[in-house]
Amino acid sequence: MLRKILIGISAGFISGLFSTGGGLILVPAFSYLLSLETVESRATSIMCILPMVITTSFFYAENNYINWKIGTLCAIGGAIGSYIGSKILNKIPKYMLKITFTIFLFYVAIKMIGIV
Repeated sequence: MLRKILIGISAGFISGLFSTGGGLILVPAFSYLLSLETVESRATSIMCILPMVITTSFFYAENNYINWKIGTLCAIGGAIGSYIGSKILNKIPKYMLKITFTIFLFYVAIKMIGIV
């Protein structure tokens, strides 16, 4: 129980500080620390993200950090994309999802550092 709460606190802290934490922290934690299957890790992560996002959004909105036009349009696109992604999830082999996720994380890390 304590391990699960600490994972949640860590993901929430990272989410509040860097506006990320769901997939980046929770999916690997669920997979490797709690031994959940990959698909179950992602699905559980999605469920956990909503309370973190709502909490963090209040702070960002209060401080006028949100661009509402861009946020609304991206939210609409994100809802459509997440629906499509969740529908094709079971059609892609698990190992391919792991490889794709790992490549994505490396790409984002390299872009953030400014190497590429």
